[in-house]
Amino acid sequence: MAHLKREDTDILGILQASSGNGSDPLKALLKHTIQRVLEEELTAFLNAEPYTRTEERRGYRNGYKPRTLKTRVGRLDLMVPKDREGRFQTELFEKYQRNEKALVLAIIEMYVQGVSTRKVKKITEELCGLEISKSQVSTLAKGLDKEVQQWRMSPLTKRYPYLVVDARVERIRRDGAIIPQSVLIVVGIDNEGYREVLGVWCADSESEASWSTVFRELKERGLHGISYVVSDDHKGLTKAIAREFQGAIWQRCQVHFMRNVRAMVSKKVRGRITASLREITGAESLDSARKRLHEAVEALHASHPKVAEHLDMHGEEILAVYALPEHHRKRMRTTNMLERFNEEIKRRTRVVRIFPNEASCIRLVSALAMEENENWMERKYLNMETEENLQYLKGGSDLIPTPVPINDSVLSL
Repeated sequence: MAHLKREDTDILGILQASSGNGSDPLKALLKHTIQRVLEEELTAFLNAEPYTRTEERRGYRNGYKPRTLKTRVGRLDLMVPKDREGRFQTELFEKYQRNEKALVLAIIEMYVQGVSTRKVKKITEELCGLEISKSQVSTLAKGLDKEVQQWRMSPLTKRYPYLVVDARVERIRRDGAIIPQSVLIVVGIDNEGYREVLGVWCADSESEASWSTVFRELKERGLHGISYVVSDDHKGLTKAIAREFQGAIWQRCQVHFMRNVRAMVSKKVRGRITASLREITGAESLDSARKRLHEAVEALHASHPKVAEHLDMHGEEILAVYALPEHHRKRMRTTNMLERFNEEIKRRTRVVRIFPNEASCIRLVSALAMEENENWMERKYLNMETEENLQYLKGGSDLIPTPVPINDSVLSL
């Protein structure tokens, strides 16, 4: 029979003792191993074994201090050796501190990714052996608040000729009730062609007052130079645009417009109606688009009078994009760019389902917006450097047709 080394007999004794008294053998073994690592660390630091006197010694031992380490097998109560001058710092706890910081960042990242606090608690317990309460997760998530608030209040020093505006609805708990809230989002495209989420707000509805508050806050932060705004035709929004950005051209999102028109007819004729609308929006010039719009109104007058009337009254609202340089029109005729960002928000927030309060909703959506801004800054969205663009951005009247009215109710404000 092979002889066991002292280390082996120590390990065997630990396993036998812990098994006999009902303790977790692996936990006891890990504690023993870590304790020995601490002792070896101090020996290497002092360059001397206990109770030895050498000329190379760099200090003396001075007792122990208790320290708790949380691991995958549970909490370990350790005794960290000290030196007389207090210079010794174990690398074990430094690594643990880094791991702890990484864990905190992971928890916050999971929150940002849309994982509910209850699920975060379960994940951390399974992966890390840590018992983290729901309230602790929420507290860690609030660590984002300072950075988010700085972003939401940051000065807007650049000029943003184009704005894309949209909203989505999230469910938020308030006074014991679950209330749908509008999350208002504004994206600006600066004079170099980069897009940027300028802010995120929560409001009870998309009212004129809500959107006016948003636009005024942006102007207080320095927003200026707005020439063109694209959005859907929500009455409160269009009134706020007309009031706060007087002189800017408003473009009604062509995709939203098509959806509205398609909803007015039966499925049998939707394909034909859609094709007719695409002929209008795909025209090469404003004159050509207007001609095709007039032809569509005439063609639909007898068979679909409501559609014809709608096109006659509101068709011009989707043609304002012709005021822009030609190679900007495809991207600036709809709110699709912001719609895609909204889909990304939805992918994250549907895991949360119901936000505990308005602040948590703003925190999550703002963090996603900040993340998206970093991605967007990697490349330009529009080319603003051609001579035609520069003239337009300077307000060249020969390039800008007469602004398309938003609607009669807005102009009467």
